[in-house]
Amino acid sequence: MEQVYDIRKIMEFLPHRYPFILVDRIVELVADERIVGLKNVTINEPFFQGHFPGIPIMPGVLMVEAMAQVGGVLAFASAPPEQHGKVLYFLGLDKVRFRKPVVPGDQLILDVTMTKRRGLTLKMAGKATVDGNVVAEAQLMAMLEKGE
Repeated sequence: MEQVYDIRKIMEFLPHRYPFILVDRIVELVADERIVGLKNVTINEPFFQGHFPGIPIMPGVLMVEAMAQVGGVLAFASAPPEQHGKVLYFLGLDKVRFRKPVVPGDQLILDVTMTKRRGLTLKMAGKATVDGNVVAEAQLMAMLEKGE
């Protein structure tokens, strides 16, 4: 079943807040399988003040963080309700690649697929695109905080 989440619903799943919440909307979600989120990149982003003055480029690490946040929504949306409100810890990254710069005015589409789940540990494959072109990709590993 596909689900669409606005920023209010996203903030029910993620502890991130301004200026570090890097996902604006979830446009597709299939629990335990796949999620697609979007980030509207604007010149008002605080990181553009220093990265780089006169040549604003979204830092690659923030593209990966955006993928991780979208993956976090997938993890919580796929978890039992008693896991909601817990923390999702980032454990590792593999095969990270940055293909093209992301600049103000771009819409970053973040497509994350669950590749493996063992207990509270998750592996996901993420891809970020702008106008259909891959700008970044990574394999992500995370762990949900244990319940009480």
